[in-house]
Amino acid sequence: MRRFGISLPDRQLACAPLESPEAGEYLAAMRAAANFAFANRQVLAEAAEEAFLRALGVGPSELGWSLVYDVAHNIAKEETHVVDGVRRRLLVHRKGATRAFPPNHPELPPDYRALGQPVLIPGDMGRYSFVLLGTEAAMRETFGSTCHGAGRLMSRTAAVKAARGRRIRDELSAAGVSSRATGRHALEEEMPEAYKDVQDVVNVVVGAGISRKVARLRPIGVVKG
Repeated sequence: MRRFGISLPDRQLACAPLESPEAGEYLAAMRAAANFAFANRQVLAEAAEEAFLRALGVGPSELGWSLVYDVAHNIAKEETHVVDGVRRRLLVHRKGATRAFPPNHPELPPDYRALGQPVLIPGDMGRYSFVLLGTEAAMRETFGSTCHGAGRLMSRTAAVKAARGRRIRDELSAAGVSSRATGRHALEEEMPEAYKDVQDVVNVVVGAGISRKVARLRPIGVVKG
């Protein structure tokens, strides 16, 4: 950044001019990672469909399995936004955030264009998650962005320490959540108390007008690797 004369307020931030070799290499790597993530979710979805077919003893046509919505988080996208009254083409990098475009935005798929962008807000294994929609306010205030999850309260190390002496699997089971973990401390690292209450987070973004609530979802099963 010094070579490009760029100064940022936080040492954990970094950037480079979009036309620079460094930016080109970064975007190429990011796009490769996003392609992997989309392919990985397709494989997971197929495995989940196979599990439902076996468990229910039905065929694919009876099950009617289909993809409703898929989105990448923590990714940079080229978009057009209004900056100081002028429409400009920008590279918007959402870290810890996701798109929340409003109804009738031309980049939304036809199935959701009249509603606004679906926003999936995962919570934790023991409580709930949310589905939201994007708004016009998000376009004005946050480049069409909102939060993409509850966010951690504890580091993984701190969560394992806090869970010492407890049986997290049994606690989840008592709450109606089935869990399976192959890692030694996977459940402890991801226990509900390690995360903020996602309802509080959602209430903030809804109160700010950058999203609106659609549904609250309850977990029925969790598989952690």
